[in-house]
Amino acid sequence: MLWVMTMARRLNGIYAAFMIAAFMVGIAGALQAPTLSLFLNREVGAEPFWVGFFYTVNAIAGILISLLLAKRSDSQGDRRKLIVFCCLLAVVNALLFAFNRHYMTLITCGVLLSSIASCVMPQLFALAREYADRSAREVVMFSSIMRAQLSLAWVIGPPLAFMLALNYGFTTMFITAAGIFAVSLVLIALWLPSVPRVEPLSGAAIALPTGGWQDKNVRLLFIASTLMWTSNTMYFIDMPIWISQDLGLPDKLAGLLMGTCAGLEIPVMIIAGYYVKRFGKRRMMILATLSSFIFYCGLIFFHSQQGLLVLQFFNAVFIGIVAGIGMLWFQDLMPGRAGAATTLFSNSISTGVILAGMIQGVLAQYAGHAVVYWAIAAISIVTLTMISRVKDV
Repeated sequence: MLWVMTMARRLNGIYAAFMIAAFMVGIAGALQAPTLSLFLNREVGAEPFWVGFFYTVNAIAGILISLLLAKRSDSQGDRRKLIVFCCLLAVVNALLFAFNRHYMTLITCGVLLSSIASCVMPQLFALAREYADRSAREVVMFSSIMRAQLSLAWVIGPPLAFMLALNYGFTTMFITAAGIFAVSLVLIALWLPSVPRVEPLSGAAIALPTGGWQDKNVRLLFIASTLMWTSNTMYFIDMPIWISQDLGLPDKLAGLLMGTCAGLEIPVMIIAGYYVKRFGKRRMMILATLSSFIFYCGLIFFHSQQGLLVLQFFNAVFIGIVAGIGMLWFQDLMPGRAGAATTLFSNSISTGVILAGMIQGVLAQYAGHAVVYWAIAAISIVTLTMISRVKDV
């Protein structure tokens, strides 16, 4: 297509570095996240409630730490150095999970390290937004293509994670993730730019950034986004255990489902980035929420391997739109505060994980896995109502 060729001509070495960095960090994360619930259940011996509790504590710590780092990154210092520091702790965190099986150690030291490590991606996207703004590039399309690299990583990561974990053990899988984080650290330190802060001229009137938590649209979008990711994370946590214990399907199918969804997300993201100016962010997000409702209802009634694979199309439409357009919506509602806006979007995911961990853990422990999918379908209806009330920008 003509727009693809145009975008390709606009890419320079630094843009390519952003793409590669997003892909590498995405691969490392996609090796750890999909198998975490199985790791805690089988290797650590945690029951469903404590698996969900681990996700909740991890998300709470992630929110607190990311807010502190976002405030610092938007006001002072070199954002690139912060990303490198977070990558270093991501290496340490992966090695801790590789060689430790003690629940209390993992939920304390492991959660602290992983919370700092989780800041790599939002800070990377914030740096990309700042660089794109300074170089007068097309922000929406660049962000969509960069986010597509993350989806490409999730095409490869989950199947690879389950292959390594099931065939060679979780230790090998986490060591592999640590190695990829280490390579990412070097890449980011050497290739990515340092975008200087713009200091106001002496004596000039200072325009305060607009938008923020005081804006009702930002608050409403945050709550709606939180509910979206609550539903998605409940599925993410529950699905690997559900398909093996309740449905009697192969363990490796979980990785195949995640990889299939991620592969379908890539064209969805690029198409969404191309058409968002025509249809607007709100309409695109409403489409995403409708697709999520169809997906969750499908999980209630279709339990074959083929049926679960087909349903991934609707999950891909949901994630492909929300992950890219949702972040840009926050940034546009909060101009001049790329780090805070990106982190707020990231924290809506973390808050969703908090709720998902508690709800999924209790439902799976005391009512069974099947009830989880009725709950997430109900949450998606509430989300649809809320997202339709946010101002389009």
